[in-house]
Amino acid sequence: MFQFVSKMISGEAHFSKLIRSVKPVLNNGEFVFCSFAEVGDINLNETVCFFREKEGVSVILPKKVADERQLKYSFIASWITLMVHSSLEAVGLTAAVSKALADENISCNVVAGYYHDHIFVARKDTERAIRILEAVSNGSSRRL
Repeated sequence: MFQFVSKMISGEAHFSKLIRSVKPVLNNGEFVFCSFAEVGDINLNETVCFFREKEGVSVILPKKVADERQLKYSFIASWITLMVHSSLEAVGLTAAVSKALADENISCNVVAGYYHDHIFVARKDTERAIRILEAVSNGSSRRL
């Protein structure tokens, strides 16, 4: 059963304040994306995120969990949380972050939570991605 937060606080929507407050934080571990036919095949306590699509249920799991369950995956990611509490109605944060990473040839998969945006990047790109996101937050436009 889900517990709901009794007081919902809306996040920041002003782009210049958002971008200055990105503050990327690397979460510990390695993460993978898997797909299941049904939600019943998933232990929600083991997941980071799940999303129902027409083709099945996409799930982000710790790599350790996927390996223990012998699940198939092809992408091993690091999970970076942007510590700014962004509004779900904010315009431009996802575009600015993904463009900064794309300009450096880093693939990113973005998940928006109620409080924060979460960026999944290939493990090999973790350190560069953090530096790029810190540069975005500091207003640096130089290429890294």
